[in-house]
Amino acid sequence: MSKRDYYEVLGVSKSASKDEIKKAYRKLSKQYHPDINKEPDADEKFKEVKEAYEILSDDSKRSHYDQFGHTDPNQGFGGGGFGGGGFGGFEDIFETFFGGGGTRRRDPNAPRQGADLQYTMTLSFEDAVFGKETEIEIPREETCDTCNGSGAKPGTKPVTCKHCSGTGQLNVEQNTPFGRIVNRRTCNYCNGTGKEIKHKCSTCGGAGKVKKRRKINVKIPAGIDDGQQLRVSGQGEPGVNGGPFGDLYVVFRVREHEFFERHDDDIYCEMPITFVQAALGDEIEVPTMHGKVKLKVPAGTQSGTKFRLKGKGVPNVRGYGVGDQHVIMRIVTPTKLTEKQKQLLQEFAEVSGKVPQGEQEEGFFSKVKRAFKGD
Repeated sequence: MSKRDYYEVLGVSKSASKDEIKKAYRKLSKQYHPDINKEPDADEKFKEVKEAYEILSDDSKRSHYDQFGHTDPNQGFGGGGFGGGGFGGFEDIFETFFGGGGTRRRDPNAPRQGADLQYTMTLSFEDAVFGKETEIEIPREETCDTCNGSGAKPGTKPVTCKHCSGTGQLNVEQNTPFGRIVNRRTCNYCNGTGKEIKHKCSTCGGAGKVKKRRKINVKIPAGIDDGQQLRVSGQGEPGVNGGPFGDLYVVFRVREHEFFERHDDDIYCEMPITFVQAALGDEIEVPTMHGKVKLKVPAGTQSGTKFRLKGKGVPNVRGYGVGDQHVIMRIVTPTKLTEKQKQLLQEFAEVSGKVPQGEQEEGFFSKVKRAFKGD
């Protein structure tokens, strides 16, 4: 099956900016993350989204993709062209006709960076707002202490592979309509390392690495949000041939709060007040993530009225100030009344039932009256 266009995968145009690409990736990675989405194809969609972002977020890779698409120009005619002759890449053709003048070989012993790792961490609402420092334990490959990463039994050393002469590649001749050409393949005797291990290390079995659980200190910044990630440099898999370690990416999942709701850096909540408080006004206490504060409720406040508490929201994760808290008033109707309360409310209803004349006729009650008459 052919790959989908990366721009189509992220749902952005080919002229999309880096910010637009990043925003689309965050939304889709959260939507299809296997920890959240339990649909059978969620994992494949998540990988597809991640692959598209890795290409389009890198200027060099994006430029290459815009020019060649999913096709690698170094792969030549592919495996089935011209009657299934199985051509290799352009480098193989140069090697055949020009004596290897165009060949670029990767040194199997050159240092290479280790693979990146990903760890999903679940946070409470409070920890996401204020941040914290914590310790996590991750499984990763470590250099074998017994053989110091060589893979060979102590007292012995790996030797140059006699099959590929240490190049890590084998030359395979093939018949084509143009004659015999030479393709290079990874040496299956040394797996491309250019070295053979005659006596393998008993601890790692010749791999040079062993699985261990490593404790890592992680400092979570205040204001981190659900779906965001933190890069911990140098805490991924170890490099090859002395190359640098990969990185660890910590992806955050934030639990919902029973009272507060977060939108970006702002916090929202609903406060119940009585009819009397709404009608006559009052000063109430409102809980915030930063402690209780006093809020003056003006007389005549309607249900749904919103008040803003400046600076009582979430600190911006990049340090750009603090959001606000929005308090929405909800008038609570009592379900149980005493006889005295009923009497007072009945008196209030009788007094309130007298609609003022004159200028007030076109007010709210007049509109309701016309609606009932069908005017």
